[in-house]
Amino acid sequence: MEFAKMHGLGNDFVVVDCISQAGLEEVVTSQVRLLCDRHFGVGADGVILVLPSEKADARMRIFNPDGSEAEMCGNGVRCFAKLLYERGLVSKRSLTIETMAGIVKPSLRVERGNVKEVLVDMGPPGLTREDVPMTGANGNGKVVGEKIETTEGPVTVTCLSMGNPHCVVFVPRVEEYPVNKLGPLLESHLAFPQRTNVEFVTPESEGRLRVRVWERGVGETLACGTGACAAAVAGVLNGLSARQVTISLAGGHLSVYWREDNRVLLTGPAEHLFDGEINL
Repeated sequence: MEFAKMHGLGNDFVVVDCISQAGLEEVVTSQVRLLCDRHFGVGADGVILVLPSEKADARMRIFNPDGSEAEMCGNGVRCFAKLLYERGLVSKRSLTIETMAGIVKPSLRVERGNVKEVLVDMGPPGLTREDVPMTGANGNGKVVGEKIETTEGPVTVTCLSMGNPHCVVFVPRVEEYPVNKLGPLLESHLAFPQRTNVEFVTPESEGRLRVRVWERGVGETLACGTGACAAAVAGVLNGLSARQVTISLAGGHLSVYWREDNRVLLTGPAEHLFDGEINL
């Protein structure tokens, strides 16, 4: 099986073109743990499948290292779009991509045939408890500044969906925060029936948020596109940031703009590292 190794700000993926290599989908989905293993496989934060679509330019499936399938991935969809264009699977620069979270629309900035940056219309955030999804007593309202109990004490959270579930925690100094302790507690908290991604956020100014991400089924990662979007939306909901912000992550910076029409735009790079093949 041939694959491409790609990353968005260090959030890395094994990307498999199942259009040119028809018939591989079932094989790849059964071998996700091996492919993501950094000792016995290729090594990655996730596996992305490039598939044909009847209602978009292509369809993306993405799997976490534990084998679970994610609805959407902001860094992954930028890598996906870059591969589509640079491999000649599409020729246009404004694309539609089918995901489990719906249709997303990347726009490509291309220089000399190479995709340098991708802007993705991530659509509107899901702001209700049902959207996340999240259990609780306040019906189907927004979850903004709500306390939930953990074995480490109460944690104040703001929760929303960017096609996948997110729990945002604002902290004074994210660099010193015990992410590796609180991340798994919140990811698997009973309040989240489908588990959740967790963003720990320190507002540095109205236009900049510093974020560490604990990804569902992965652990702490260098970057997360949907997590950056969730942090930006939560910043606005809590009156802590502007609608257009720079998100500073361990792997670099992303730009997020929650427009007045309720759509979230995510802009950032995508990189191709190398091509390889593996015998499955």
